[in-house]
Amino acid sequence: MSDEIPSYPVGDLTGQSPPIDWSAPVKVDVSFVKGKTILVTGGASGIGAGFCKRWASYGANIIMGDISVAAGEDLIRGLRQSTGNPNHHFVEVDISNWESQVRFFQEAVRLSPTGAIDTVVANAGVNIQSEQKFFNDPATANYLDPASVPPPPQMRTLDVNLTGTLYTAHLALWFLSKNTGPNPPENTPRDRHLLLIGSVGSVYPLISQSFYTISKHAIMGLFRVLRMTSVAVHGIRVNMICPYFVDTSLLSSRAGFLLAGGGMGAVEDVVQAGSVFVSRPDIVGRAVFVGPRLATRVCQSENSVGDMPEIHSLSDIAIGPLDEGHAKALIQEGDDGVVQERAIWEIYSTDFQNVDVFTKRMVRLVNAYGAARGWSGYFMDMFTSVKKVMWGLIRR
Repeated sequence: MSDEIPSYPVGDLTGQSPPIDWSAPVKVDVSFVKGKTILVTGGASGIGAGFCKRWASYGANIIMGDISVAAGEDLIRGLRQSTGNPNHHFVEVDISNWESQVRFFQEAVRLSPTGAIDTVVANAGVNIQSEQKFFNDPATANYLDPASVPPPPQMRTLDVNLTGTLYTAHLALWFLSKNTGPNPPENTPRDRHLLLIGSVGSVYPLISQSFYTISKHAIMGLFRVLRMTSVAVHGIRVNMICPYFVDTSLLSSRAGFLLAGGGMGAVEDVVQAGSVFVSRPDIVGRAVFVGPRLATRVCQSENSVGDMPEIHSLSDIAIGPLDEGHAKALIQEGDDGVVQERAIWEIYSTDFQNVDVFTKRMVRLVNAYGAARGWSGYFMDMFTSVKKVMWGLIRR
């Protein structure tokens, strides 16, 4: 008897699309991006700037917001010159400030040639080391009196990464749902899209980076909640990218030192993943990890999940360029498998089983309970809930 526990097709019920095969190049539909208005927070540098440059080259209208005015204006000036499109704009915004974000979205709608926003990219983020150092070890602050209690920790990292992203997502649900105008390109379904940018810290605890890890874990929680409701309720698809350490201004010199020799992610790979999500309206509710480019020999087995083949041992992975000699060496290490070079990997719940066993147990228990009750239990619960609502209305 199989120990597999039946589960309900949650993906089908919520409109979530199936996994993507990232083992081969995934097509970017450039024609679908042309004419779209894309709002990007934190786009003056790093990954955000990479998004703006790539999508502007595809013919999109970029409305970019950042707290760095000079860098933002320079970037937009360059985009206008390189594309000949005057519909690229910079708007100063502090995403941790509600009024500032509201003005940003309002300006984006006003500046958009279609009077609407098609995609919102919640990219802005910070990682303030001094805040986290003091939080983890308050005795390191030399101004403290050892006999007194410490002052409250500064939490700008949480204000920006968590509160600011929640503001962005909330406003995106509002403004995207109002996008009912003509859809470029013509004769294509209306697409409303929210792309969340998390981090490796969304799925892995970064030691000593408390505030950053907390905020990025929270963005993963936001993604998992919204992908269950946003399509059905608002007609908005939600996807997420979790980059590994990327050589941008967000990466501290200390982190660069610690990562030396271990490889880092590339901005262009994160941008490629984002371009696939932005240009493909059929992709809904998917999250990917973007890491260093790895030349790998992977073994397909009955335990493989989607495009994530089971990796049996460290000998199944090697890091380096995928040249002919390297490929032959990788194949000779085993009697089966294929060689790939890739940086983008889909995130599955099974990836957490060795990190958080409770999650796996909890999901299995809930699925087992639901399977035992069947659909009759589901409808009975629904009937009870409706009855409570109606009784509450009558009592009013």
